[in-house]
Amino acid sequence: MTEIQNDHPVYPLMEHAADELTAVDGRPLSEITLEAATSGELSARDLQISAETLHTQARIAHQAGYRQLAANLTRAAELTALSDEELLGMYEMLRPGRSSFENLVALAQKLESVYQAPENARFVREAALVYRSRGLLRQD
Repeated sequence: MTEIQNDHPVYPLMEHAADELTAVDGRPLSEITLEAATSGELSARDLQISAETLHTQARIAHQAGYRQLAANLTRAAELTALSDEELLGMYEMLRPGRSSFENLVALAQKLESVYQAPENARFVREAALVYRSRGLLRQD
């Protein structure tokens, strides 16, 4: 995995783990350079961060005491399993007034069971409860 010092991944990752971590398509981070981009060697998927890299960054943030940042990075890692269309659809559902309580609970269940995204599922369930208490759910 990444270089470890005192059981901590070394940051910044591009300097210490660029050969071990990859983009979504499997290209090592060390091959993602300005020169590669300007010469047309890179695709859009080469520029997408992988779940592994996000999980590594979450561990670093957690070990450094940045718990909220670590949670955000963990949720982001889970969301790499979704297509852009699915992600935008879920974002739309979470806008105030767009979904019922039941719709949000169903979204949380889908995140958990289909995408194995328990942190995002918990986040959506919490949002559903807050939306209900603040009157932000869709009024049919």
